[in-house]
Amino acid sequence: MPTTFYIEQFGCRATQADAAAIERQLLDRGCTRGDRDSAEFVIVNTCTVTAAADAQARDAIHKIHARNPSARIIATGCYAQRAPEDLVALPGVSHVVGNSHKPEIAQLITNCSFVPVSSIESTTPVWAGLGYTEPRSAPPLLRLGTILTDDICAHSHFLSAPVLGGESGHTRPILKIQDGCDLRCSYCVIPFVRGRSRSMPPDEVIAEISKFSEAGFREIVLSGINLGTWGRDLSLHAHFLELLRRILDATPVQRLRLSSIEPQDVTQDLIDLFASTDRLADHFHMPLQSGCDKILAAMHRWYRTAHYARRVELIRERIPHAAVGADVIAGFPGESEVDHAETLAFIERLPFTYLHVFSYSARPGTKAADRTDHLPANVIKRRARELRALGESKAAAFRQSQLGRTLRVLTLRRESDSSVNSTPALSSNYLRVQLCGAHSANAFQDVHVSRVSGSSLVADL
Repeated sequence: MPTTFYIEQFGCRATQADAAAIERQLLDRGCTRGDRDSAEFVIVNTCTVTAAADAQARDAIHKIHARNPSARIIATGCYAQRAPEDLVALPGVSHVVGNSHKPEIAQLITNCSFVPVSSIESTTPVWAGLGYTEPRSAPPLLRLGTILTDDICAHSHFLSAPVLGGESGHTRPILKIQDGCDLRCSYCVIPFVRGRSRSMPPDEVIAEISKFSEAGFREIVLSGINLGTWGRDLSLHAHFLELLRRILDATPVQRLRLSSIEPQDVTQDLIDLFASTDRLADHFHMPLQSGCDKILAAMHRWYRTAHYARRVELIRERIPHAAVGADVIAGFPGESEVDHAETLAFIERLPFTYLHVFSYSARPGTKAADRTDHLPANVIKRRARELRALGESKAAAFRQSQLGRTLRVLTLRRESDSSVNSTPALSSNYLRVQLCGAHSANAFQDVHVSRVSGSSLVADL
């Protein structure tokens, strides 16, 4: 019988790409997908961007063990890299594998003889610290509580496979072409758990995009931890803008979308390229984090509000109906009511189309975590609510501005049990559209927007 596995996924698109690569490796080795309640191995791919993400991963492990006590649970991902000792003590966890050793998970599983966790006697988790290696005489995973992780910055591997699942089904593959980050924002733990910036070689990027375009996919999403830094680590130094031009020249991709790009990488040349073609989605997600220069400096961000605002203005000058989204952190240490009001006012005056709001969460090992001026939880929650309300207002106004327009949308997969006579679709400028009637997925349609319904536009062919 082939070994069965299940992957429980948390976190960002980069983490999803890691999981897709692990799944591909396991399938290539003859393993088969199972379900969470019966698989022999359950891989929990964790996130650690906030304390809530940590708690979510621990809770998932407890539930998996309760429902599938014989499963060997392998905790991996960013939380596993940052604090393996937190996870190794949880019931059912046989291995904690940091990002530094993620490429070894498939070999780890397929080289072992399956022994149910419940049949192994162990009163204390056994691990030998960072860089643990099983003795050659013992089959891997035969002991409980082993850790495989070391300094992620010492590794140069690039783990990625296209992500085909998610809310759009198999309509829009997500391709991670960059990993890691060389910045050191004072609140962010990601550089310590994902390491230095690393890039997929350009020929591989072109090959992957060509393959998916030729298979019939019409939109492909490029993702990365710090996407705009793609190519700077390669032996033949390359630039992200050059890569985009090469993709447009060398592949038949009909629409390319960027997941997120730092404001300092949104240059006049980049905006001009987007304005010159409808093959690049009119969508810029630029992390802001704060609209107060004092807080941006404390965060060790590389720009100030005037620089950020100018980039938004340039986008709207060249692409008037572009989507412009941002990440914002509420309640950074030392943020006063005046600072928070500055952020609200800054966001209010710019044409943002949506916000992703995060409540500040201290991450061990970061400079911000060592500050002594952390804010009370109730203050952080209230400020986050105010930012989310503003973001919803901005999103609603943007939807209203699209009434009467003709948009080119990509149809997505309908719910299999859907009784509603409409088809979900996505516009170039990142708006959800309900297209009247039943239509096949993965097709471009020109539609007329007639009204707004909740968080979606309603449109006809």
